[in-house]
Amino acid sequence: MYKMLRQQSEILNESVVRFAQDLVRVPSVSLNERAIAALVEQQMKKVGYDKVLRDDYGNVIGILFGYDNDRSVLLNSHMDTVPLADPDSWSCNPYEGLIRDGLLYGLGATDCKGGLAAQVYAGALLKRSLLPLRGNVVVAATVAEENGRSVGVRGLMQRTLPELGIQPSYAILGEPTGLGLYYGHDGWLEIEVRVEGTNPFQVEDAAGAIIGELHAANGTALRPEELTVRRPRFVDDNGFRRATIEMNRRLRSDEEVGSVLSQLKHNVSMVAESSGPVAVDVLVREETQRLYNGQTTVVRHITNAWQTDPFHPLIDRTRDALAAAGCAKVHPGKWELGRLGMGTAGGVLTKEFNVPTIGYGPGIEEKAHVQDECVEVAKITEAVYGTTAIIHSLIGVPVFGWTSDEI
Repeated sequence: MYKMLRQQSEILNESVVRFAQDLVRVPSVSLNERAIAALVEQQMKKVGYDKVLRDDYGNVIGILFGYDNDRSVLLNSHMDTVPLADPDSWSCNPYEGLIRDGLLYGLGATDCKGGLAAQVYAGALLKRSLLPLRGNVVVAATVAEENGRSVGVRGLMQRTLPELGIQPSYAILGEPTGLGLYYGHDGWLEIEVRVEGTNPFQVEDAAGAIIGELHAANGTALRPEELTVRRPRFVDDNGFRRATIEMNRRLRSDEEVGSVLSQLKHNVSMVAESSGPVAVDVLVREETQRLYNGQTTVVRHITNAWQTDPFHPLIDRTRDALAAAGCAKVHPGKWELGRLGMGTAGGVLTKEFNVPTIGYGPGIEEKAHVQDECVEVAKITEAVYGTTAIIHSLIGVPVFGWTSDEI
């Protein structure tokens, strides 16, 4: 079986690389994914998905139906990118789709258009192979991950898939893992500390004292970028002076959002007391965002920490499938999130919808959100084959005597 899959996968190599280039050539900054959604929808129809649709959130979903509905695998990659910060710092056009020395360059190449191309073509490879599937394969290209805190995935899970009668049993993220198996990461919060009072001098003094306390906390952090603090914004409103301090804070897997906010409020309130009678509040930053199709949604700026048990049968089965398929030895791990604000939809899938989730994508994390972002072309094509092997081990014909009921 694997020999046949490998042969069929190699036939698709040129097409998947060309598709990855096309994805890079379409600008798709978060909340502006209309053009890339049209491209993905067109490609899914071209390669033969059983059903292709665009939902109310602007997500594009391709489905391969199995012979029963008991079990489904969700493949998820986001279509959006961060904004292009400094095009002059790039050695090439960020939207050219240039391939040089085996690397595909472009904004979003590693995070995660290479992964998206691989997942779309994993479905195409399954279709070409004619291997029977017990369960469904759902490939979801989602919106508003970078800026919307996984709004697209949340909408997909809350409304779109239930309306289709599909409940994912497992999820695979196409985020950059260097073809390792990743199973979690820390989270982060965007927090607003608000100080309000009738005396503007007291409010300003309290805000300054709070910033000093926050910077001191950052100085004792165990890791870089545990905390970033912005200068306060001051406004006057009906006789009151208000200072708003925005901060980003890392959220570890053993921390709860409510406890973090409560402890922070206690600490900054104690610091502000010496400035006089001011009111202090601490809350998660919220904003209303408009998706590319015009729908609006309120976004809470939280990326939850999450972890799938590294001994979960999903990870064991996935590792065994890749080994049986002859893929290079995979390493388990977790995303480092070296810069605050990075994250995946894993927290939404695991914590809000209880779906065991892993990451398997061609990019590497260090190349995300940087100038000259790039992904190895060979890893894009290998991800097609590896992802297909994983899917088939979960919902396909038994491999080496196993059945999909065993996990």
